[in-house]
Amino acid sequence: MATRLHENLQGQVALVSGANRGIGAAIATGLAARGATVYAATRRLAAIRETDGILPIELDVTDDPSISAAIRRIERERNRLDILVNNAAVYDDAHGDLVVESAGELDRVLAVNLRGPILLTKAALPLLLRKRGSRVVNVSSGSGSLSDGVDRDAPAYGISKAGLNALTSYLHGAYSGKGLIANSVCPGWVRTDMGGPRAPRSVKKGAETPIWLAMFAPGSPSGHFWRDRKIIPW
Repeated sequence: MATRLHENLQGQVALVSGANRGIGAAIATGLAARGATVYAATRRLAAIRETDGILPIELDVTDDPSISAAIRRIERERNRLDILVNNAAVYDDAHGDLVVESAGELDRVLAVNLRGPILLTKAALPLLLRKRGSRVVNVSSGSGSLSDGVDRDAPAYGISKAGLNALTSYLHGAYSGKGLIANSVCPGWVRTDMGGPRAPRSVKKGAETPIWLAMFAPGSPSGHFWRDRKIIPW
């Protein structure tokens, strides 16, 4: 399966959700270093400093008007969107089985991890589809793999990531014929606020494959689940 990469991202525009820290911040920085103009999304603008190539943008993926306003700003300022990275995510507060997890906690996790990416992608599609070869990169997790078994310690998180993989499959099936390249990626267990200090991977390592997927040129693979630049089972 041939993978073709852009030499750089000069002139391209990216939107990265959850870009104020961790993997999202590393992805935003990496794309900007490759020449993209990156809208680094956060709920609190003060959390991100504007630098060359990085423009903070206010975005709460659980709030529909916030999503609409962010996309309108990108269209107004750049009139294009080449890369969407759905990275914003939260983990279950109380680890345990589904029986004891509250409905409120389920709603909170699903709203950020699944509903948010669906609605953000929905809003972004008209811009993404203006040019063939635009990319959607969904930062998922092995916890959402049906083949390996959904995470039993964090049911809402695992189910949400399985749903995110389903979104990737849908986008590929519905829009690959129009030139969209959609992929999911498991960054591995990374030392972030979510992953904790015992995680074996650095943030830089976790961001490598998402950045690589965002570099895909037209004709590259779409509709897959990746880890360390290799396709893994759904």
